[in-house]
Amino acid sequence: MNNRPFIALAAVLLALTLLLPPLARAQNTSQQLAASSVLETVKKRGAIRIGMSTFVPWAMRDKNGELVGYEIDVAKRLAEDMGVKAEFVPTAWDGIIPALLAGKFDVIVAGMSITPARNLTVNFTLPYANSGVHLVAHRKLAAGFSTLEDFNKPEVVLAVRRGATPATAAKRLMPKATLRQFDEDALALQEVLNGKAHAFVTSTPTPAFEALKHPDTLFLPIPEPFVQGAEGFALRKGDPDALNFFNNWIMLRQQDGWLKERHDYWFKTRDWASQVVE
Repeated sequence: MNNRPFIALAAVLLALTLLLPPLARAQNTSQQLAASSVLETVKKRGAIRIGMSTFVPWAMRDKNGELVGYEIDVAKRLAEDMGVKAEFVPTAWDGIIPALLAGKFDVIVAGMSITPARNLTVNFTLPYANSGVHLVAHRKLAAGFSTLEDFNKPEVVLAVRRGATPATAAKRLMPKATLRQFDEDALALQEVLNGKAHAFVTSTPTPAFEALKHPDTLFLPIPEPFVQGAEGFALRKGDPDALNFFNNWIMLRQQDGWLKERHDYWFKTRDWASQVVE
């Protein structure tokens, strides 16, 4: 009698028996990850808490004190599509990632550029916006300047927002210049308007907008942004379900043109300018 078929069947059954415990453990782990996802917290709470910081035109206060801007539109639409409310948590920029890690909000939607250093601490979604780093300069102090090397001198003062990507870019590309850091964009800009700094280094489209607003004092010595960036939502590590949801949401809103329409409104027009306090 040939016992080989029975031996082969027994071997298969033994292999399946050995595989069952690991498979069960993997399934349990997957279920635990899903249950602990921030998505479940958001659904139970009925609101998504969004960490943000004010940057023109990403997020600003209108004349009634309400938040408006590209980020605000994005966050409100995200919440609407999730069937929950959007709760904004204004946070100082240099403390926004620690605040996320401490659980003070669910996700950062704040024009945060994706960088390797930040990605070591948080997970980023696909880009939902693309901007760049540019500068606007004082007409008298920077008269005749037309290149980055013109600004790369110890006697040149650059105003930047503390902890933001433009500050890092300024330090890397113009290391000899004196960097003066501020907690708010408005303060950095005012330093240039007051003639105490040669230029304000910040994200587009702010330099172009400010040059149009103050043509007698400010100008664009370099026509185009000198660093290109990509912005994503930032969330805590270890949450694949939330990352998957946010990525798919961004993809769908890119495909239907909604993100582009909102981005063009806030970044390529000044139709909204009368809403905000100058």
